[in-house]
Amino acid sequence: MAMNTTGAAGAWLPDSTGNLIIQPVGRESVALQALGGPVLVGETSSSYRVPLVTADPSAGWVAEGAEIPLSDAALGEVSKKFSKIAGLTRISAELADDSDPAAAEQIGAGIARDIARTLDAAFFGTNGGSADQPEGLEDLTGANVITTSGTAWENVDPFIEALYGAEEVGATVGAFVLNPTDALAVSRLKESDTSNRTLLTPDATEASRRLLAGVPMLVSPAVTAGTAWGIPADGRLQVAVRQDVQVESDRSVFFSSHEVAVRGIMRATIVAPHEAALQRIDLATA
Repeated sequence: MAMNTTGAAGAWLPDSTGNLIIQPVGRESVALQALGGPVLVGETSSSYRVPLVTADPSAGWVAEGAEIPLSDAALGEVSKKFSKIAGLTRISAELADDSDPAAAEQIGAGIARDIARTLDAAFFGTNGGSADQPEGLEDLTGANVITTSGTAWENVDPFIEALYGAEEVGATVGAFVLNPTDALAVSRLKESDTSNRTLLTPDATEASRRLLAGVPMLVSPAVTAGTAWGIPADGRLQVAVRQDVQVESDRSVFFSSHEVAVRGIMRATIVAPHEAALQRIDLATA
């Protein structure tokens, strides 16, 4: 951590600035919840590389005593550069000078909320051709696209289709993520016209978790209305975060109000080693 004003109290911000930001962002970001957390990258590198096996070695029936044919796996990689996410907040000088650990938590929470919102918007959206942020899910062209038969959510059939679409390429859907408006509509679906039982089922092991076609359903306003995402498990879609998170403070910028500016910077990227495992469900247009 760098303090721009000499003699400023330092007890309010701990040395473990990485966890101060990364852990709250992991709780706040719906993208990271769907993925089970970020991949933390510690080595010095401007990009994140994921090795791929694009073709398996071949096997076949071989006669007794015959030579086994030699075959090789086809290897490749996906490489994405890290982009910078920055959050800025301000706190009173009194809070900054307080050595109570709760002060550090408040600072981290404020920065983490800014970063989490920015990360989710990039993850579920598009970068619009900008070089300042990584490509989002809407930029990927290899996802399995499922279009509903009607212009409104009528049943969970499209989500069941997504589960089998993932299995067709050897993947598993770990979570569905919907816009709040779509999540509400799906939550209101009933088993039949004469039943009040919803198609959305509760999780017996966790009361606050909702299951859609047996898979956890998460909600994020960063998802475009009319679109739902089936997020694959097992590392087939990743958010990689550099562990060298930077937290800096400055007492001069808000001098007149006796406040301290606190800035957090986290470098991250979005990598889709197996785009076909990603499931996109779109409502049909009129």
